[in-house]
Amino acid sequence: MPLINLPAFAPDLLAAFESLDTERVDTPVIQPAEPFLDIAGEDLRRRIFLTQSETGESLCLRPEFTIPVCLRHIETATGTPKRYAYLGEVFRQRREGGSEFYQAGIEDLGTRDFALADARAVADAMSVLTTLLPGRPLTVTMGDQAVFEAVVAALGLPAGWQKRLVRAFGEQSQLEALMLRLASPEHVTGLSPEIEALVETGDDEALVAHIDGVMQATGYLTNASRAPKDIARRLKDKLALAGASLDAAKLDILREFLSLNVSLRYAPGVLDDFAASTGLPLDAAVKAFDARVAAFANAGVKLSDITWRAAFGRPLDYYTGLVFEITMRGDHRVLAGGGRFDRMMSLLGAADDIPAVGFSLWLDRIEHAIEEGARA
Repeated sequence: MPLINLPAFAPDLLAAFESLDTERVDTPVIQPAEPFLDIAGEDLRRRIFLTQSETGESLCLRPEFTIPVCLRHIETATGTPKRYAYLGEVFRQRREGGSEFYQAGIEDLGTRDFALADARAVADAMSVLTTLLPGRPLTVTMGDQAVFEAVVAALGLPAGWQKRLVRAFGEQSQLEALMLRLASPEHVTGLSPEIEALVETGDDEALVAHIDGVMQATGYLTNASRAPKDIARRLKDKLALAGASLDAAKLDILREFLSLNVSLRYAPGVLDDFAASTGLPLDAAVKAFDARVAAFANAGVKLSDITWRAAFGRPLDYYTGLVFEITMRGDHRVLAGGGRFDRMMSLLGAADDIPAVGFSLWLDRIEHAIEEGARA
């Protein structure tokens, strides 16, 4: 596979990163595969290139930089806040373009003022793109997974269903399928009358004892088998998920939220009106959303350039709040994308809770845009 040449604008890009008070870092091309398989999500998992070490450890070619930069931060035991910049090759299958390409970006780790850090991420991405594409109008599409999570939680669904919906955030077809399922609860079949009766009475101790007795009688006791208490818990969770439903009024509320699509100038008022009209307890989410919009304005980001779509997400499972993508006006190609990933550092083994936000730049797409501009 031929190497992709480093874009001619790379020096300008690195100079822009330096002016934004970042520390440039690099990470190994060969990475442990487990973090990507566990954290990044299905969309990335099916695109990465896997291999193995001599000892059987699962490895992969670096498919993106966010996880490697976070791992590097943890391994070097560097204090926060810290702003890292990177530029290097990544390797993953794409629907359009080659599987080996350059990516650059900034990861902001440890800034406790979430609104300020979010605004700075978008402002920095816009600033870098404006430097590389002077005179080309840019637009931002923004979503907020934290607001979606707050709406789903306020609807009163079991925790397992909340996780399913959050995992599907940004995938409209998946969300629609889940909402259709919530309109019609299912019944779990194949359970013995004894187990059904014990579950119905809510006698957890008797349910565990019954499962233990069945396991003893059938000889289903191996080192790999789950304990009766664990089996009982999983069974109850499965039944709760199967039997859960939302009434038509609450499903309409969820669909109404997902339909919200306005300029960021008007988004705080629209979100506040939604919360007031539905009666959902969204005060904390609305307050954080408003603080971010104010921070955007203070950072000099034109709110008229940003569209807030309540249903907008990005295909990586580690996002927790702000998500955004930047394109040229009238062009669907994403030039930059990013968001907030506050749970990432803890999942990767950090001893402390470290908030994080960042963005990546698609250098091959930027290069094509520069070439198109030169020909125009």
